[in-house]
Amino acid sequence: MWGNWFGGQTAQRRRDAPKKAILDLRQQLDMLQKRERHLETQMAQQEKIARDNVTSNKTAARNALKRKKQHEASLEQTNGQISMLEQQIYSIESANINQETLVAMKNAGAAMKQIHGNMKMEDVDNTMEQLREQHELTQEIGNAITSMPITEPIDEDELEADLAAMEQEKLDDQMLSTGTTVPVADRIDRLPNAANGEIKGKTKAPAVEEDDEEEELRKLQAEMAM
Repeated sequence: MWGNWFGGQTAQRRRDAPKKAILDLRQQLDMLQKRERHLETQMAQQEKIARDNVTSNKTAARNALKRKKQHEASLEQTNGQISMLEQQIYSIESANINQETLVAMKNAGAAMKQIHGNMKMEDVDNTMEQLREQHELTQEIGNAITSMPITEPIDEDELEADLAAMEQEKLDDQMLSTGTTVPVADRIDRLPNAANGEIKGKTKAPAVEEDDEEEELRKLQAEMAM
């Protein structure tokens, strides 16, 4: 228990070490930047004193220039320290980011390993093969459903006969509505042909009856031709 507790504290300190180092460096950098601004102000003041006394009091002007030179040396040293601290902060931040990225990648690798722990390529291949088979079966079922006729095929000859009968009926109606007469010869042509040969069980009609029928037929033709 104590080992885990101390071990946990040690690990936590290792994780917090970069953050603490960056915080300390930033505090020191802030102090140096303040010193930099102070030295720049002191240099400007000493230069002003030297200019004001350059003709009236050369000793005061000379001493002011000496102090300015000392401030310049301190400022140069301070600028070097600031550059070093900024570089250190950048390096630690980059190293810390690299470490956190590496830890995240390790965790991702462990998670993927756990996910793939019970997964085999053979199982993947079998699953993909089953999916392909089911897809092909679905296509075959769809093709069978769409290609099978539900009703009986229509008799084209019967359809043509019905169409011809309807066309003839329409022509007859048009002729009746317009008063157009059909030649008797056409009507006679539409009559059924007489059967060839003698009808069994019946005797021939007398010639007089045939003449009468021909006479009536001629009258009928004459009336219809009017």
